[in-house]
Amino acid sequence: MDEAGQPLGPTKAVDLDLLSVDELKERIEALKAEITACEKAIENKGDAKSAADAMFNLGKS
Repeated sequence: MDEAGQPLGPTKAVDLDLLSVDELKERIEALKAEITACEKAIENKGDAKSAADAMFNLGKS
């Protein structure tokens, strides 16, 4: 997340050469957190789709 609490987008280019080692480590942690949030959202969407599929297929064989 950036300073405004907005998720970092894949198009937000940063010149990594301008960052210190500590800033690079912080960026890595932020990106890992964003990846984890994306993976969780994917999992939740899959769970919702499975539930909907199950509901609509109840009476069918």
